[in-house]
Amino acid sequence: MKTIDINSDLGEGYGRYRVADDEALMPRITSANIACGFHAGDPVIMRRTAELAVANGVRIGAHIGYPDVQGFGRRAVSFDAKELSALTLYQLGAMRAMADAAGGTLGHVNFHGALGNLSFADEDVARAVLQAVKDYDPTLKYVTLPFTAAARVAESLGLQTVNSFLADRAYTPEGLLASRKQPGAMVTDTARIRARVARLLSDGEIETVDGSVRKMPVDSILVHSDTAGALDIATAVREAIDAAGYAVRAF
Repeated sequence: MKTIDINSDLGEGYGRYRVADDEALMPRITSANIACGFHAGDPVIMRRTAELAVANGVRIGAHIGYPDVQGFGRRAVSFDAKELSALTLYQLGAMRAMADAAGGTLGHVNFHGALGNLSFADEDVARAVLQAVKDYDPTLKYVTLPFTAAARVAESLGLQTVNSFLADRAYTPEGLLASRKQPGAMVTDTARIRARVARLLSDGEIETVDGSVRKMPVDSILVHSDTAGALDIATAVREAIDAAGYAVRAF
């Protein structure tokens, strides 16, 4: 049977502040991208989320971002290559410690917000962060968007990539994410999400913001935990996957 992974960005609170219902979302996914304390999260939340993942049989990943809690990692910050490498290594080490303490294993990595978007467009940034991943542990899988500078760099470094489709985001004709500032960039209608996932799994294609059609490889489908109606979106994604005849399993 064909399989597909469902991943989600979790552990994105800070202190007493909670962003999403991680406990309710965790049983509906197979891979968790856990914030590592820079754009969100803190040591207590990281460990709790790792323990929650282990209890639900969910793969643990490091969700690495800029050190920007106030801006939730969505603001561009200027760092040189050595700084980007160091902040990547720092977060990987912290997340592996929490995964180990929870009785789990750190299995993958991806990049959040502005850092992720910059790595998709800038090969120098992509190489700085992905070389750090390889230096730390070349067996870590890298969850990414296809057709990006980061995907090309990862391939050149010999990292195993996982192509992720963002169920709640619109795409440009180039296969990149439409800016959040653009009308229609967020997709929250569950019927539309169900139809998008069904088309992707059956035909391997998506409709972009200008109405054109783009081929899209996919290994995993992302549900943002902080999107309004995230639990309903996760349910719609699972329904579309089931209808397409896929089994939901971690990549």
